[in-house]
Order: sequence, then structure tokens, then C-alpha cells
Amino acid sequence: MSRITKILICFLILVSCENEQINNVSPQTGNGEFLSAVDLSRFPEISNTSPTFFDLEGNEKEFLTILKENGVNTVRLRLWVNPVDEHSGFNEVKAFSQTLRNRGFKVWLTLHYSDTWADPGQQETPLQWQGLDFESLKETVYNYTAQVINEIEPDYIQIGNEINSGMLHPYGNITTNYQNFLNLLQEASNAVRDNSEDCKIILHFAGIQNSDWFFNQVSTIDYDIIGVSYYPIWHGMSLNNLKNAMQSLSEANDKQIIIAETAYPFTLEWNDWTNNIVGLEEQLILPEYPATELGQSKFVRAIKTITQELEKGIGFCYWGAELIAWNGNQATNASPWENQALFDFSNKALPALEEFKIE
Repeated sequence: MSRITKILICFLILVSCENEQINNVSPQTGNGEFLSAVDLSRFPEISNTSPTFFDLEGNEKEFLTILKENGVNTVRLRLWVNPVDEHSGFNEVKAFSQTLRNRGFKVWLTLHYSDTWADPGQQETPLQWQGLDFESLKETVYNYTAQVINEIEPDYIQIGNEINSGMLHPYGNITTNYQNFLNLLQEASNAVRDNSEDCKIILHFAGIQNSDWFFNQVSTIDYDIIGVSYYPIWHGMSLNNLKNAMQSLSEANDKQIIIAETAYPFTLEWNDWTNNIVGLEEQLILPEYPATELGQSKFVRAIKTITQELEKGIGFCYWGAELIAWNGNQATNASPWENQALFDFSNKALPALEEFKIE
């Protein structure tokens, strides 16, 4: 065999290998994994009622096993500073995170930097932190974030939850104290970087409207991943708009991107007496995605496909996967979400759960 022939053969083998890698590439998170995630923040509380769950074939099976067998690889949990009870507090989240890690799930924490819900409508400073001067608050944010990293060791961490309006109001209100907001964000980011080489930082914005403006405002912050919430009831009925906005955000900021929260109903019926958030046909994307088991499954498949097709898309997270009517069918203070959970009113896994598998 001539030397030229040998060189040609080597070249063809190299090209073939590169093409094979390109054809089989999937969005990367830095560790090569596409995130098929669910938020299970309330599961420790729900599990206290000892509900029975069933897989897609109707066989009784342990809850986390059902999720794992259907492709869920990451679990998202909220963390409150000093909640009124133990739920979503440090000790509960730390213990549940260890359980999840032992079962093979990656852990994604959402630091609300609040004692209760933080979202675009409220970002209430923890009671214990109120009244601090700003330098003391920055130090507190750093130390708290460092403690979370060192003791819980998440794989992913959100600095704040849906921080459209800032965080730790009034200190970090993006409208009235913009520079302070940036300082608080960077202090939390520093705590992550100083205490972990692997944990990825997510900044989380609710919706897509004005998201380009927001991420331009935080362009000086050291973070890894753009997170956006998408619920049709609040963020528009067009999945094309969602995809285009995510692609634009990712390109403009040169960041990986993930759908940090989404959900969709499999029915408009109720299974307890707690008012459901979604219950009207006008809140749906019709006719493509009706409130049926098939409609919910198609919606999850579409969300997964959108993130897979983005150049820097790395996954999606389904919010409230566990929010069955756990407190009985007459409870008035339980689940506003049982018609959007990933289990039906008999606690049987829904077909949408199969869409979490990545082929």
C-alpha cells in the first residue's frame, strides 16, 4: 500500500468519526447530560401522608423509582431561609437532596433568599436578615450561599427564583436599587465559585417578554445558564415565540439555556376542594394541546423538542410533578395543581412521564 493511499484512508476514517460524533451530539451541560428534570419541592411533605403510586402499567411502585425508570435524571428543590415549618427549609432540603443523590439523581436547588415564595410579584427579605445594613446583608448572602454549597453540594444552583423584579426587596429591587441588585447577585455567585468547581449557576427569569432586557442588565454577573419559566396561562400561547426567544437569548448572551419551569393540565377537573390555578379552556393552547392525557404528553414532548433543537439548549424542568391531591379530596388548603401533576387522580403515572426519556 502506498504512503498516499494510507494517508487517504486515515483521512476518511477521521472524517467518518467526526461525522458520527456530530450526528449523535446532544445538548451539553458541561457534563454531557441533557436535563430531564422535575420539581419535587413538596414531596417530603406529601410523603408524610404515605400515598401509594402506580407506574404506567398500573403496578404499585415507589415514587422515585417510577420517575427514574422513565428518564428523569435531575430533581429541582426550592430552599427557603427560615420557613414557618420545616418544609423547604435547610434540614429538609439537605436530607432529601442526599436521598436523591443516593438514587442517582442530580440535584438542582432554587435559592429563594426568602422565608416564603419569591417570584416576580414578591421578593421578601428573610425576617432574620431585615434591618441589616447593606454590607452586612452582602456578607450574609455570601455565607448562606457558601453553606448551601458546602453542606448540600448541589449540581445546579439558582441564585434567586424568578428574579424579574430583583431579589431581597427593598435592598435589591431592580427598579429602585439596581446596583445593589447586581452586587447581591455577584456576592452569591462568588460564594458558589469560591466553594465549588463543578456547581453550575442559573439565573432565572419568569416568561419571555422583556427577558432580553433583563439578561442584558445582568451581563456583568458570573453565571452559566439562562433559566426561563414558561406557562401558557401567563407567558403566551405560542411555542414558536418561546423557541425564538430562547434562541435569541442564548445567542445574545452566549449562554446555555433551560426551561426552568413549565407544566400543563391533563384534565380541567378537580380532585380536592382547593382552587386549581388552571381550569378553563381559554388557558390552554388549542386545538393542539387539549387538557387530556394525550394533550399533556404532546405538550411535554414539544417542550423537550424545543430545548433539544436549540444550539445551547440543555433541558427542561416540569414544575409540580408530585402535586397530587395528597390531603384528601375535600381539602381546601392542599393542591392547586393536581390536574397538572404527572400522576392522575388515582396516583397512576401519566403518559407525559414517558417523554422524559432521552433517546
